[in-house]
Amino acid sequence: MQANVTVPSRAKENLLILAYAAFIALGLPTSLIGVAWPTLRAQLALPLDALGLLLTSSTIGYLISSSLIARLISRFGIGSLLVVSSLLSAASYIGYPLAPSWAVMIAIGFATGLGLGMMDAGLNTYLAAEYHEGQMQWLHASFGAGATLSPLIMSASLSLFASWKPAYLFVGALMGVLAVCFLLTLPAWKRSKPVSSRAAERKDPERGLMDYHTPLWETLIRAGTWICILLFLLYTGAELTLGNWTYTLLTESRGVSPQLAGLWAGGFWAIFTIGRVLAGLNAHRIRLNKLLPWAMILALVGAVLFWWNTIALVGIAGVLLVGFAMAPIFPGLVSSTSQRVGKRHAGNTIGIQMSAANLGGALLPSLAGYLAQHISLETIPVMLFVSLLGLLMLYLLSTRLNLAE
Repeated sequence: MQANVTVPSRAKENLLILAYAAFIALGLPTSLIGVAWPTLRAQLALPLDALGLLLTSSTIGYLISSSLIARLISRFGIGSLLVVSSLLSAASYIGYPLAPSWAVMIAIGFATGLGLGMMDAGLNTYLAAEYHEGQMQWLHASFGAGATLSPLIMSASLSLFASWKPAYLFVGALMGVLAVCFLLTLPAWKRSKPVSSRAAERKDPERGLMDYHTPLWETLIRAGTWICILLFLLYTGAELTLGNWTYTLLTESRGVSPQLAGLWAGGFWAIFTIGRVLAGLNAHRIRLNKLLPWAMILALVGAVLFWWNTIALVGIAGVLLVGFAMAPIFPGLVSSTSQRVGKRHAGNTIGIQMSAANLGGALLPSLAGYLAQHISLETIPVMLFVSLLGLLMLYLLSTRLNLAE
């Protein structure tokens, strides 16, 4: 049981900064495998769609830790979970270059998923309970910053060392530093009180999102929970299909040089980050129920341009437009979770949403790899369009149903 004391505003600001740093670190691995994959699969003589095995392994670990996050926070506290998750992530990323075989790398993927899922779902739940929509957008902008650096880190590793391994060692070392930071601030995380500080500031006796102990099965039988699952599955599936396969598509299907392809793959995440920064700055001006559908429509337009690709610049413009438009969607959906399922189920649902997001991030890119292997790499923009169209239709459906009751 955590002590019932208020976190001082300065300490709370420090924790928020550390959360932002953690999300930068969470973003760093995003495109590592996507850029490394052509080199890695050639080195190990793997088929194009073997990437799905690694993604699936990671997803299983992620599903386990993130879906149980509300119970884990209640049992151990958010601070302890963050220490464990960052240590596990550090060990995993250092372990990949040391792995003697592809089978061992797949096994390490499971541990990677456990660590990243715990950190991702834990911080999302914490910020949804203790902070505001603008700060949630900034949190995910931090992820975008890390994701922007991700392909550049791997491109530099391949260019300077002709190997993918130094990039993974570098990210593992940063995760280790993050673990030390969480350990040093552990008392501050423990000082979070049962009733959320946001409620206290409003002098509102109502409990916050982390204060409920709703059984998981009660949350899972609600229609709103399953709509949330599908929303996050489609969103992250679309995001990571583009993030993981843009480099390979540009180099192996559209004849773009590796250097330019790495630049454009990084450009996707850069414009993505800019979009989240702008969303954070304007969160108090634009209502989510207006922002989210228009962002989804704009992303659809970008997917059409990426698919159309009459000239190279049209396809690249499509990639950048999708990145900009998708930027505010994920944090906006997290922040509005209680509107879809109610506060009593929001803590459980945020963890389930993170699981669904990771599942989508494995299933859809894996399906893209299968279609690319057996049909053409040019099926990837088609998949992107279909995923985004499904996302928009499902979101519009959720706004017309009173799911929180």
